[in-house]
Amino acid sequence: MKIAFATQDKVHVDAHFGWAKSIVTYDVTADGHTFVASFDFGGKLEEDGDEDKLAPKLEAIRDCAILYVAAIGGSGAARVVALKIHPIKVPQPEPIEEILVKLRDVLRGTPPPWLRKALAKDGGRSFDFEQDDEVSHG
Repeated sequence: MKIAFATQDKVHVDAHFGWAKSIVTYDVTADGHTFVASFDFGGKLEEDGDEDKLAPKLEAIRDCAILYVAAIGGSGAARVVALKIHPIKVPQPEPIEEILVKLRDVLRGTPPPWLRKALAKDGGRSFDFEQDDEVSHG
């Protein structure tokens, strides 16, 4: 499953999606994670009412299942969700490495429903989840 992180320093999730200098992507499995790519964005990134500044960022995360950000505006969030990507706000800067380790650990167990949905987007269910709401007929 590919995960994207909005970052200013490529080490922490510490950037607003629209203002991020970089977006880094990783592939995460229950066994570990692998760096995939880093996308760098130059130019004027401050809020300027230019919605098109999001286009290259949306393209960079197109095949990701989850996007971690420090913040994201309403229209940006709507566009991310429209791509079937789950945005997650991180309340304070957090090392990307720590998030990757936590995600790997969650994948080893029983992921919550929102994560199962993200996994399903990523090309089918690679895990066999027990249905929580399954009713057994004696």
